[in-house]
Amino acid sequence: MSVRHIASSRLPTEWGEFNIHVFEDPDSGKEHVALTHGAPRGDEPILCRVHSECLTGDALYSLRCDCGAQLQEAMRRISAAGRGVILYLRQEGRDIGLGNKIRAYALQDQGADTVQANVALGFGVDERDYGICAPLLEMLGIKRIVLMTNNPEKVQALEALGIEVVERQALNVGENRHNQHYLSTKRNKLGHLF
Repeated sequence: MSVRHIASSRLPTEWGEFNIHVFEDPDSGKEHVALTHGAPRGDEPILCRVHSECLTGDALYSLRCDCGAQLQEAMRRISAAGRGVILYLRQEGRDIGLGNKIRAYALQDQGADTVQANVALGFGVDERDYGICAPLLEMLGIKRIVLMTNNPEKVQALEALGIEVVERQALNVGENRHNQHYLSTKRNKLGHLF
């Protein structure tokens, strides 16, 4: 898979200064982002978060999920460590899109869990594809990662792409009364580790 670098710039944030790099996947036309902090290149493992876009959680601070809290915690940890990378993938709603994600929310309001809602809408449980991660990390000169995730399938998917995941770090943040059922479904039906 080939990717095209569009632009890079400095990005000061609440958690320190990052560099933002935008890449285009020519197959899908989607623009993905890598946020780097410190010097990411080298043989030493680097903290990494592979984060799928979640407008409601990341930008609108929804309490229905733990996405925004995980993104913020990843930025905090990377800043504290002095180096790291976040791959921000444009895969809203496990890659079913924003409109369908809100349709899934409506089904959840009626009692379905997140898995049942996606299936009822005609989608797989998780439509995400991590294939873009390998060329992005390669372009950034990153060879080995410490992956911040609760999702063991994400670890397996990245390793299947030839990415060396030397360790998994849990991101147990963001639980609240509005997302307890969602997190329980992730644990019991999707095998997430909390």
